[in-house]
Amino acid sequence: MSDMQKPWLKHYPPEIPATLEYPDRIVPDLLKEAYENKPNHIAIRFMGKQLTYAELYQAAVDCARALVKLGVKPGDRVSIMLPNCPQYVISYYGILMAGAVVVQTNPLYVERELEYQLNDAGAQTIIALDLVFPKIAKVQARTPLKNVIITSIKDYLPFPKNVLYPLVVKKKQGIQVNVEYGNTVHNFKKWLKTGEGVSLNISQSPDDVALLQYTGGTTGTPKGVMLTHRNLVVNTYQCKAWMYKAEYGQERSLGIVPLFHVYGMTVVMNISIAMASTMILVPKFEVDDALKTIDKERPTLFPGAPTMYIALINHPDVGKYDLSSIKACLSGSAPLPVEVKNKFEALTNGKLVEGYGLSETSPVTHANLIWGKNVVGSIGIPWPDTDVTVISPETGEPAATGEIGEIAIKGPQVMKGYWNRPEETEKVFKDGWFLTGDMGYMDEEGYFYIVDRKKDMIIAGGFNIYPREVEEVLYEHPAVQECAVIGVPDEYRGETVKAFIVRKEGKQVTEEELEQYCRSKLAAYKVPRIYEFRDELPKSMVGKVLRRVLVDEERKKAEQERDQNVGS
Repeated sequence: MSDMQKPWLKHYPPEIPATLEYPDRIVPDLLKEAYENKPNHIAIRFMGKQLTYAELYQAAVDCARALVKLGVKPGDRVSIMLPNCPQYVISYYGILMAGAVVVQTNPLYVERELEYQLNDAGAQTIIALDLVFPKIAKVQARTPLKNVIITSIKDYLPFPKNVLYPLVVKKKQGIQVNVEYGNTVHNFKKWLKTGEGVSLNISQSPDDVALLQYTGGTTGTPKGVMLTHRNLVVNTYQCKAWMYKAEYGQERSLGIVPLFHVYGMTVVMNISIAMASTMILVPKFEVDDALKTIDKERPTLFPGAPTMYIALINHPDVGKYDLSSIKACLSGSAPLPVEVKNKFEALTNGKLVEGYGLSETSPVTHANLIWGKNVVGSIGIPWPDTDVTVISPETGEPAATGEIGEIAIKGPQVMKGYWNRPEETEKVFKDGWFLTGDMGYMDEEGYFYIVDRKKDMIIAGGFNIYPREVEEVLYEHPAVQECAVIGVPDEYRGETVKAFIVRKEGKQVTEEELEQYCRSKLAAYKVPRIYEFRDELPKSMVGKVLRRVLVDEERKKAEQERDQNVGS
């Protein structure tokens, strides 16, 4: 694409070049450089425990050596099944130092999901939390797993928290896990010492696969996205350029977004290490704990998801906490409602901007300028070296400005392909462009807007309805805390619009009031015909509302009603 085809470049401030210089490096070099420059600087803060960059680097080297001693070879896949904790960062960088490929595994996976992923990736080694060990033990015989390395949250807690933690977990969750260590099951902290003296003289290329990031799998079978060292280093440097006011060795990043999610991996972990920042790791998002952590730890950066910001601004005691340390937040994984952005910025005096990305793009491709032109409701403009076009569904050619089509991307952060799925890979690439499956448009200024996932579009009476547009209107209602909009079968219209609503605490609103409200702001065919009030909505670990779960629930409900009618 020529610069004439990139109207967004005129919005770049002088500090952000249109093209960056990327080092020809592998991901572990990010940690090595931070260690060499800031060995005594705090890399991780975790529930009262601190690790310096020297300690983190040495632990990652120990992990790499122990993996090699275990027989892990370059290109082997090693799974990490951990929440946000020091062991996650140690394992991630250790696996990559050993020349192996990281497989990010969600600790909430049920046995069926875990078994599928281990088999698909061919992972022979897993580093996991003790609380998930029973699941691993049940599936191990049906997978390639040879070695299971188990750690506990208490392993990196200071005294006396390390002693009290198991008692608290048992009391709060009723869980007590007894791990039987043996030939194939290893204790993480002891195992780290087993590779002393092992050579790490491993030849690696930036174009080697570093990561298998499994897509959500809400439709069809989850696929392993192959991201190379170059993909990940490039996206980290793009992020660094976008956050040009962030100072090397000075920032404190709040790590609540799960690191096993591609967004948390890049925008919390890899960028923090590339900037020699301090990561404040939190294993699980709980709104009370989050407010206390921000008040106490004083983070300057807070990458998050809209549901996190929604929970914080609606907390009844939010005014009792000092959130003023937060300078910048990049919101990802789901659309950021306008009301949420405005209220959060008023609370913190910092900036909250929406960005966009996918597992297949390492993940970030677009964002609003943190310190510059910010278009509310837009995902912003493409990052340096990222070409974006909109493909018309009617013609298959580039769409006109303002016309809705499928967003397509080219850039050095775009994946190598899907693991062992050449046909699936071929389907999502057209003439070198990666087809995102997201419908959107570009305005005359070069700002992009996502109207919805291609597969989430509702077709009612021949009209195309995009759930996000309806949700934006509902979010503006003073009684609505969260909402989700889906299409449900309708005999007359084919599909009709259904809205799921979570009310704000202490607020009341009826179906009739919402109906009237939506009619004042939306064309009649877009107005929800059905409303359902709930206490909460199904969400992913990163806080993204899972519309597909709601769709599946409605489908099952319709099938049951049909069966009952047939029976009667």
